[in-house]
Amino acid sequence: MWSELDLLKIAAIILSLMVAIIGHEIMHGYVAYRFGDDTAKAAGRLSINPIVHVDPVGTIVVPLLLYVSGAPFLFGWAKPVPVNIRTVIYNGGYMAAVAVALAGVTYNFALAVAASVALGLFDQPHTAAGAFLYLFLMYSLIYNVVLGVFNLWPFPPLDGANALRYLAMQFRWQPVIEILNRIEPIGMILLIIVIATPLSQWFFMPAIWLIDLLGGR
Repeated sequence: MWSELDLLKIAAIILSLMVAIIGHEIMHGYVAYRFGDDTAKAAGRLSINPIVHVDPVGTIVVPLLLYVSGAPFLFGWAKPVPVNIRTVIYNGGYMAAVAVALAGVTYNFALAVAASVALGLFDQPHTAAGAFLYLFLMYSLIYNVVLGVFNLWPFPPLDGANALRYLAMQFRWQPVIEILNRIEPIGMILLIIVIATPLSQWFFMPAIWLIDLLGGR
């Protein structure tokens, strides 16, 4: 039988994870819109309505399986927001494409910092509402850092690889473009290998460091 604290914890985890991953996708579309691409807006994907963003596997199944299995971190994804990157590049150049690629990560890190500041001002909770808010802020800090770091990994189709590709195009780093082109067909395989093996400890090390820093440890 679950206690009230268990239920509050589960609710805080679900809400903080959804805010993190849905906001991440909305920011991609919003920044693209600022550079003249209305693809996401026309598709109704700039809405904060979670229903239009939920991916059954990435938003529900994967986080649930990670939670049940006792994984040290939870992460997931929402349905990718459609972006016409050619329009973005036409209007703002390759650096605008970099901005679109990093918009979600920037959102995640900003939210993590905001949660850290709020936690620093938070007194010991004495009510259920206070406990829920504290847990929400704590998990917001953790999950936004994890998602931010995860999406910066240089494996296509993650944001880090996309940003690196557009930077390489901007500065004509042809060898970098060629490497990304070669690993793109196996990007997801490489990603699964990293996640499913001890390599994940190395790749998530920056997340652990940032969580400790922002958590005041």
